[in-house]
Amino acid sequence: MKKAAQKNAGYIQNLRTEMQNMEHSILQTVLWSYLICINIITIAVYGIDKRSAVRGKWRIRVSTLLGLAAAGGSVGALLGMHLFHHKTRKKKFTIGVPLMLAAQILLLFFLAKAGLLFFA
Repeated sequence: MKKAAQKNAGYIQNLRTEMQNMEHSILQTVLWSYLICINIITIAVYGIDKRSAVRGKWRIRVSTLLGLAAAGGSVGALLGMHLFHHKTRKKKFTIGVPLMLAAQILLLFFLAKAGLLFFA
């Protein structure tokens, strides 16, 4: 009887570990999917704003552009700035966006160090 209980306890522990790994994998997939989407959206918004600026039309607010970068789209913001030659003379962007990127990289590093994120 005791062996059966130990066997069941071991099975339950293995099941818990597998469930935790699966939950971790799902969360990580959601995070990477979010980062990819927000960066694609950010590049597109920077391109739209540049086109609007050239045509003298309605513009996207600076707070929206910086907000997208702060929400995880800092790589997309930097790419958009250089790809479209947009906002490259504005200190809010030339200093702010790289600082946001550095902060986001540090956050990812600390999440990985805490075992909450894997780069594989």
